[in-house]
Amino acid sequence: MRNLQPFPSARSAASVQGGNDDATQHARYTRRMFQPRRMKHCRVCGSLVTYRIPEDDNRDRAVCDACGEIHYENPINVVGTVPVWGDQVLLCRRNIEPRKGFWTLPAGFMELGESTAEGASRETDEEAGAHIELGPLFTILNVVRAGQVHLFYLARMLDTHLAPGPETIEAQLFSEAEIPWPEIAFRTVRTTLEHYFADRRAGRFGVHTGDIS
Repeated sequence: MRNLQPFPSARSAASVQGGNDDATQHARYTRRMFQPRRMKHCRVCGSLVTYRIPEDDNRDRAVCDACGEIHYENPINVVGTVPVWGDQVLLCRRNIEPRKGFWTLPAGFMELGESTAEGASRETDEEAGAHIELGPLFTILNVVRAGQVHLFYLARMLDTHLAPGPETIEAQLFSEAEIPWPEIAFRTVRTTLEHYFADRRAGRFGVHTGDIS
């Protein structure tokens, strides 16, 4: 059993990396997640909405034809962690679509009433049942095609006890040499892992930002 390592000190840095796997392969799931003009009915009164540019605005909004309510549709936050035990990283094999059977870092949609850090910790518990000490924010990745922003925190595992939830087939620790790169579910996960291992080799960890096209 390996000793836990303390979090390296963070530095002020930013980098942009889009990943190096096939973008066409991954466009399938992002296209399904983001559907422009998907709202049909008003959330206030239930009447039909029409997409048009409201007065004093500059883009199409879903405007209720009956009560005039303007609905603003904004990007969704996905939050997760890079859980580390010694020189290994924890990955979860997905039991749900999209990308069922592929490996990912523990992550999911942020809920109302929680911070990004709280959401990342919750998702790690729900998907892997891992006991962690949350560290600093590590990657912020824009997935414009999917209408999402993905945020990953560094995390230190407190033990190796795992209790994967129903959305996870199995959870497993991997060294860098053991990472199943061809079976990584999402480009944001791959990019985050690449940043993590590069920073670990450099001996310093920063905050990385980027756009996934």
